[in-house]
Amino acid sequence: MIEDFHFLRPLWLLTLIPAVLIWWLVRRHTDPAQPWRGIIAPHLLPHLLSGKEHRAKFTPLDLIAIGWLIGAFVIAGPSWRREPTPFANDTAALAIVVQVSPSMETEDVLPSRLARATEKIQDLLRLRPGAKTSLIAYAGSAHVVMPLTTDSGIINTFAGALHPKIMPKEGDAAAEALQLAERTLADAATGSILWLADTIAPDQAKPLAQWREQSDYEVRILPPLLPGTELETLKTSAQPVRATFTPLAADDADVQSLARLAKFSDVGSHESSNRWRDGGYYLVPLLALLMLPFFRRGWMVPTAAR
Repeated sequence: MIEDFHFLRPLWLLTLIPAVLIWWLVRRHTDPAQPWRGIIAPHLLPHLLSGKEHRAKFTPLDLIAIGWLIGAFVIAGPSWRREPTPFANDTAALAIVVQVSPSMETEDVLPSRLARATEKIQDLLRLRPGAKTSLIAYAGSAHVVMPLTTDSGIINTFAGALHPKIMPKEGDAAAEALQLAERTLADAATGSILWLADTIAPDQAKPLAQWREQSDYEVRILPPLLPGTELETLKTSAQPVRATFTPLAADDADVQSLARLAKFSDVGSHESSNRWRDGGYYLVPLLALLMLPFFRRGWMVPTAAR
């Protein structure tokens, strides 16, 4: 935008000063009439000079000056919009939060809710090769099982080992788990949170609402539940988070949708993580066109003769 226009390397614009000075001195030196100015009347001078009646209005020297001007603008780096850092991953990071409670061992979803959640994680990671992913498990307390990593194999290994028996205490620390997920995404340019749970304790409503007020990260919930009362209760309990629900599917339709949404997620991105795009490259073709006349035979002869 116009209000965002600036130069990334403004000091290079100082090169315009010697450019103008050199252009003026050379043009003055190559002017055949210059030695006679002040001696011969201006209206008589053109008729007393040999050769053409008037010098060319546009010379190779002028073209070089214009090229210098454009080159200075190119190097100064005009910019008006941002772009992702080139070292950032093309795919946004994802923090996976898994509830590991006794209720997740229910076998209404075969082989169990927790096992189905693990299978969905594996399917999702298969669709996100090389993407950064973290894993958080929680029950009565929340724990970072694996910080952001591009190794999907190790995420699958730890996810497959999750069981209520290994959790330090029972309960529901959903808000704490989302806070940990946000921390793991802090170093990523973009990211979102995938939450796999079947219940949310009533006492989590207030801390979840407080977390939502302070966080911009998008939360998507994949509940390992069949349509029914439990699913509707979960949706009601998750309202403070303003999460997006993806229904559990027998095939991989749910995972395909999640992979597509998570890949292009820019929620949670920080302006400081983006850099200003260098717009000087757009002027390079014009600079190249200005140099074409110099390939013409005899183009520089008049200037050299003078």
